[in-house]
Amino acid sequence: MLYSLLRPALFMLDAERAHHLSLAGLKLSPFAAPAKTGGALSTEVAGLHFPNPLGMAAGYDKDGEVPDALLGLGFGYVEVGSITPLPQVGNPRPRLFRLAEDRAVINRMGFNNHGAEAAVARLAARLGRPGVVGINLGANKDSPDRIGDYATMAQLMAPLASYLAVNVSSPNTPGLRALQDEGALSALLDAVLEARGSGGPSVFLKVAPDLEPADIDAIARIALEKQLGALIVSNTTISRPPLKSRHAGEAGGLSGAPLRELAQQRLRDFRKATGGAMPLIGVGGIASAEDSWARIRAGASLVQLYSAMVYEGPGIARTIVRGLEALMARDGFASIAEAVGTE
Repeated sequence: MLYSLLRPALFMLDAERAHHLSLAGLKLSPFAAPAKTGGALSTEVAGLHFPNPLGMAAGYDKDGEVPDALLGLGFGYVEVGSITPLPQVGNPRPRLFRLAEDRAVINRMGFNNHGAEAAVARLAARLGRPGVVGINLGANKDSPDRIGDYATMAQLMAPLASYLAVNVSSPNTPGLRALQDEGALSALLDAVLEARGSGGPSVFLKVAPDLEPADIDAIARIALEKQLGALIVSNTTISRPPLKSRHAGEAGGLSGAPLRELAQQRLRDFRKATGGAMPLIGVGGIASAEDSWARIRAGASLVQLYSAMVYEGPGIARTIVRGLEALMARDGFASIAEAVGTE
């Protein structure tokens, strides 16, 4: 209710400025404890216990500044980053656009973050606090050895992360998506897994929605061979469905409502390609309990959102969690795990 009153004023600001304002607000917000595991929506993925299946996707809290505040909003887990070894400013501004008529966002941020050293200090300070916090790993734009960057990040972040997410699917770092190619991906994951060390956190892989069937089959096979903890399906899209906004022609990755059907289909594709043998995390166009439930029924063990919070505000997590409880009861499921892939 309060956010609906504040939103017109926020939308008068540049989208990136409004984003930073929201982070500042969370830093000042009273501390709220994260949800406790053991409730109706509790589930387990990759050996981790999640109080509910709804997570904040990477991209919102790029530097790991407010993971505990986000958990306090009702998210079952938070993924921070993408974080790169060295600080980088990202692409020139403006680089973040609201497409309000389409309930969408286009971004070409370019992995802007303060780098690994700052993130390590910040995340080390929260060790011992409750809650699942994953760390999304990136590579520097000008790095001569991007696989080496991911390995460095895995080694640095493994002691601090509930899980590590390897992001090779951002469209805003030139050439990055080529790491999804079969040979490059296998070498990358070998390097990350070795750098993580034995006994380290599970490694998840975040993939793009703009993949051909052969790519999906290859990625699924490699993910299974490497025994990854989960696949995150999917990142933003470079495709452009019909859009109404004047920002429709901006370069970058499209997220929000127009991505929903593509992301849902890509989840189904990966469910089929993995034979249900690997947990999937559904991302893209999720804005309601119904969206989340549809993604779970299509094969997602967990879901994530980000763009929807731009339009619905910080209360969206609790709204979706309450709705999921009602939908699970309506359809007669005793647990989230029982509902996965039952569409």
